[in-house]
Amino acid sequence: MRALFLTKSPDFSSAVTSVDAAQLPSADVQVKVAYSTLNYKDALAITNSAPVVRTWPMVAGIDGAGEVVASSHAGWKAGEGFIHNGWGVGETHWGCLAEQASLKGDWLVKPPVVDGRSVLTPRQCMAIGTAGYTAMLCVMALEERGVRPASGEVLVTGATGGVGSVAVALLSKLGYTVVAATGKASEEAYLKQLGAARVIDRAELSAAGKPLQKERWAGVVDAVGSHTLANALAQTSYGGAVAACGLAQGADLPSSVMPFILRGVALVGVDSVMAPLARRQAAWQRLASDLDQRLLETMIDEIPLEAAIDKAHQLMAGKLRGRVVVKI
Repeated sequence: MRALFLTKSPDFSSAVTSVDAAQLPSADVQVKVAYSTLNYKDALAITNSAPVVRTWPMVAGIDGAGEVVASSHAGWKAGEGFIHNGWGVGETHWGCLAEQASLKGDWLVKPPVVDGRSVLTPRQCMAIGTAGYTAMLCVMALEERGVRPASGEVLVTGATGGVGSVAVALLSKLGYTVVAATGKASEEAYLKQLGAARVIDRAELSAAGKPLQKERWAGVVDAVGSHTLANALAQTSYGGAVAACGLAQGADLPSSVMPFILRGVALVGVDSVMAPLARRQAAWQRLASDLDQRLLETMIDEIPLEAAIDKAHQLMAGKLRGRVVVKI
């Protein structure tokens, strides 16, 4: 099978090459991968920019969609469509940037169904991918803490990225007034096309700021972390909520307890990697109804597997927007 193979013996290398399918790890579901995608974590692994991979050698790719070809798992049978996100795949277990994968049935999600039929193709599932599924989890987290369209403006940081692009589109369709923060002034038209009411320069948020600032946001979806998250918290209105899911600027949080104890702001950590199956399925069902597929199409850059390594380097250099779909 063809696969994006990562080795470290002792020097790191990444290549799309032929791998013996007999080497696939033991698991109870074998799948044919039709599409995968590139997420930030994939790019970290493929470019060896961070110690993401913990078992060597490794097939990259935390996301995959396609068809089950064999299964000993009670919940899956040959011929069914599947979606995979997270669970350490591409880190400790061979991933989905490959023609085949061997995965645990408990990790897999069935494509959302409306009126008895699947409503998302494998390509659309990977256009959404972990980034879009994480964005949906963030929106659900804000909703569960009482943030409503009438509550006020909602900020999305890292707005041209995968999480940010889908979050802008989701929130806008749900009726929220979305403010998109980006360092790419040239992408204002793109973000407004997705539904952003306003676009602000990320520089407004990325430097050190006061622990408590003017109230601006009813809610926040933050994929950036560090000073950006600290300032977002400091600017969140009384009783508001911030859903944090990323650390593109950094893993630190140079903040204080003041937004929490003086304004009752909630900081909600959103994890997509180990989220339980019921929440995953709920998020994917919401994506089928709440994400405008026409807007999703405007976010997509589709590439062949052979182009994934170069595209991962571009992602790390901040040169991409939206979602990268990898056709296997």
